[in-house]
Amino acid sequence: MNIYLVQHGKPMKKEENPERPLSQKGRVDVERIGTFLKEANVQVREIYCSKKRRARETATILASLLHPGLQPEERAGLSPMDEVDAIADEISKMRENIMIVGHLPHLAKLVSLLVAGEILPSMVEFQQGGVVCLQAGMEANQWNIAWMVVPDILPS
Repeated sequence: MNIYLVQHGKPMKKEENPERPLSQKGRVDVERIGTFLKEANVQVREIYCSKKRRARETATILASLLHPGLQPEERAGLSPMDEVDAIADEISKMRENIMIVGHLPHLAKLVSLLVAGEILPSMVEFQQGGVVCLQAGMEANQWNIAWMVVPDILPS
């Protein structure tokens, strides 16, 4: 089983739009990441996202490329400052690939808890629009960082 953790794409500045939807660059970056994931044959059963607009838009773009017809599910507990214990417990009961689109510092704390078993200083440097793939280990509730891809390393 894999978990794909995605930081939302680059949003507009708060002064431009207080809801902070994706900027044009953010949309392009997420489309490039989505195309990469599709070509890599990434498959997910569900896509969860926070209730913030930039995360929802990122999740919708990725869903349209990876699994047309799949509607991302907005979930409580995925906002930037939310605790990670509840989603980590839920993940431990899952058996199929999922994607979570969210924010920092939440995603960084989730990686740390899943991989190290405790919340440590950042184990991975997320980037807007980037994806970190965690792969289930041999033992229960053991996760490993399998790979990471960010928009800046993909061809334009």
